[in-house]
Amino acid sequence: MNRLKIKNLQKTYKNGVTATNNISLDITNGMFGLLGPNGAGKSSLMKTIAGLQSPDSGSILFNNVDIIKDPSFIKRQLGFLPQDFGVYPKINATDLLNHIAILKGLTNKNERKEQVNILLEKVNLTSHRNKEVHTFSGGMRQRFGIAQALLGNPQLIIVDEPTAGLDPEERNRFNNLLNEIGEDIIIILSTHLVEDVKNLCTQMAIIEKGTVLAQGKPNDFIEVLNGQLWQKTIDKKEILEYEQKHNVILTQLNMGKSTIHVRAKNKPDDSFELIRPNLEDVYFSILNQNK
Repeated sequence: MNRLKIKNLQKTYKNGVTATNNISLDITNGMFGLLGPNGAGKSSLMKTIAGLQSPDSGSILFNNVDIIKDPSFIKRQLGFLPQDFGVYPKINATDLLNHIAILKGLTNKNERKEQVNILLEKVNLTSHRNKEVHTFSGGMRQRFGIAQALLGNPQLIIVDEPTAGLDPEERNRFNNLLNEIGEDIIIILSTHLVEDVKNLCTQMAIIEKGTVLAQGKPNDFIEVLNGQLWQKTIDKKEILEYEQKHNVILTQLNMGKSTIHVRAKNKPDDSFELIRPNLEDVYFSILNQNK
């Protein structure tokens, strides 16, 4: 069982922006969702875990080894698919994977060839192995990104906003791939998309402005909100009025009408109906509590 333990991690950039604010997380094997809006500090945390930047204070232990003091330890066991993994030389998929494998220390030619072939098949790119990667579609590039992250049999994989910009079919294919490989290792999925976390992750944390607002199991969060979520359809001109009177956590527009979700222990009035919350309701409820 792998374990990543982050304690009191602090990072402030020279411009005064606090990227990580006293973050503590305890992560074990499986898919862990790091959910937050753009600019919440997710990418900064991922870069710190990956050893690409140092924190001002705090600790990160991976399998009981301090990886801030010894970043080479995590780099030997890490697969990283960053958000901006999108610039490729004019080289085909096989040759590029082979090159990355050499950089990762896979020196045995036969073992390297076998691993490259297995990974191309795993990400369904075998038929495109001789095509230049810069010609790939967005979904194909992301699947190639997972292949390179899997080189060297890592025990920790970080994927940063992996499905942003993908069409629904490619997103589903990519998520199925992540789910398949995420049983015996740690995969951290950093995203602003609630749907990805809902579909994939058994553990999660919500982050905003560099601070972890909540962490735990998605279903546990939903149960906390159960019995406290009320729905009503109103005219969109009435939104401000309802926001002033009630704890409106979510507003959905549809053909000139607005459906609002209100969090309250008791029914606001007879025009509201009790509904079963989902993870999106949890997410916006927690963000609203910390405005």
